[in-house]
Amino acid sequence: MAESFDLIVKGGRAVTTAGAVDTDIAIKDGKIAAIGRIDLPAADTFDAKGLHVLPGVIDSQVHFREPGLTHKEDLATGTAGAALGGVTAIFEMPNTSPNTSSAEALEEKLSLAKDRVWCDVAFFVGATSDNVGKLAELERLPGASGIKIFMGSSTGTLLVADDDTLLKALRDGTRRVAIHAEDEYRLRERRALVEGGADPTMHPVWRDVETATRATARVMRLARQAKRRVHILHVTTAEEVPILAANKDLVTMEVTPQHLTLAAPDCYRALGTFAQMNPPIREMRHREALWQAVRDGIVDVIGSDHAPHTKDEKAKPYPQSPSGMPGVQTLLPLMLDHMNAGRLSLERLVDLTSAGPARIYNIAGKGRIAVGYDGDLSIVDLKAKRTIESKQQATRCGWTPFDGMAVTGWPKATIVRGHVVMREDELIGRPIGQPVRFSECLPG
Repeated sequence: MAESFDLIVKGGRAVTTAGAVDTDIAIKDGKIAAIGRIDLPAADTFDAKGLHVLPGVIDSQVHFREPGLTHKEDLATGTAGAALGGVTAIFEMPNTSPNTSSAEALEEKLSLAKDRVWCDVAFFVGATSDNVGKLAELERLPGASGIKIFMGSSTGTLLVADDDTLLKALRDGTRRVAIHAEDEYRLRERRALVEGGADPTMHPVWRDVETATRATARVMRLARQAKRRVHILHVTTAEEVPILAANKDLVTMEVTPQHLTLAAPDCYRALGTFAQMNPPIREMRHREALWQAVRDGIVDVIGSDHAPHTKDEKAKPYPQSPSGMPGVQTLLPLMLDHMNAGRLSLERLVDLTSAGPARIYNIAGKGRIAVGYDGDLSIVDLKAKRTIESKQQATRCGWTPFDGMAVTGWPKATIVRGHVVMREDELIGRPIGQPVRFSECLPG
C-alpha cells in the first residue's frame, strides 16, 4: 500500500539547506517526511504555487505577561499574534507576576499554555540572588529555554546588577545564558536627567551608549572568566558591535526589527512614549552600524522583544510611562520589507529567524526544512503589498508603533508541526502548541 501523508505543501519555492528550490514538502506525524516531487496521497494539501516556503520563524524573545499582567497580554492572545505573523515558536521571558524563577513558576506557565497556545512555546527562567545555586537544575527542566539575566531595567529579585552575583550565576549551569545588558549603576546615576517631566527624546540620553557598552564589556569579562556561553539581547549601539565581534567564541548577538527600522529623534517626535523601549531606539548612526553587523554576519538572530503595554499606560508622562512595544506579529512583515528593499537576502533572513535561534539555543528538530525536522513552515508572499495596522494586531494592547506603514512581503500561512494554524490572516482550528524541546535537555 502506498505511503500517505498528513499534509503536502505543493508547488512552493522552499528555502532549504540546498538553497531555494521549487519543491513539494510532505509532513507526517508532525515531522517533515519527504522533500521533492511528491505524488502520493495526503489527508490535506496546501497549494503554495507562487509563494515562498520558509522554515518556521522562531521568535526567541517575547513578553506575554501571563500570569499577573494579563490586562496587557496573555499566552492565548500573544501566540495568536505570533501565528498571524508567521511565527511557529516563541520563547517567553520571566518578568511576569510572579517572576518565573522557580520550578513551580515554570510549571505554572506550562500549565497555563496547555490547549491555549497557537504555536510552540518555551519559557526562560530568571536568575536571581535567591536561586543562584539552583540554575543548573532549573535550566534543564522541560519547557525551559534557558536562563535570563537582567543586568538592568528589571524589578525585585530579577535584577542581577553586581559582578559577584552575576559571576555566580554564570558559573551555575552550562546552557547559553540570555542577557539584558544595561548597567544598573549608571542608570541610577543618570536617573536625575529625566526626573520632573522630561521629554521622551531624553530616553536614549538617560540610557546612553555607555550604559549599554559598560554592561556588555562587564558581562564579556565575566563570561570568559566563567567559561560560559552568553547571548546579548537587543543590542543597540555601534560601540557594542566590535566588543561582540571580538568574542564570538562565547557570545551571540540579537537585534530587533524596531532598532533596524526606527531612529531617534524622529521616532520620539512621531510616537512619543509609544517609541519608548529598553534599550532605547537610538540615532541613525547606531541603526546603520546594526545593519552593517547584519551584513558582516556578527548578528546571530532577530527577536521581536514583544513587550506590550496598554495605550493608557503608554500615555503616561515620561518617564512614568513603561518601556516596551508589541512586535511578534510584525517581525516577519518588517523583515520581509527590509529584504525587498535590498538590506538583506532571503537566505540571511531565514538564518536570522529560524536557523539562528535553533543554533543559539540548541533547539531539537527545528530551524530548517529537512527530513526528520518538525513540520514548521512560514509561507510568505514576497511581493504582497500590505499596510500594517493596529486593528490587525491580536495583542491585547491593541496597537503597534508601525500603524500605517506600507510593507512589501506578507505571511500567508503558518504551519506548526504539520497543522495549518493560520491562513490568509485567519486563525484556523484550535490552539495546538506544545513545549519546544532542546537537544541539551532531552531525556536519556
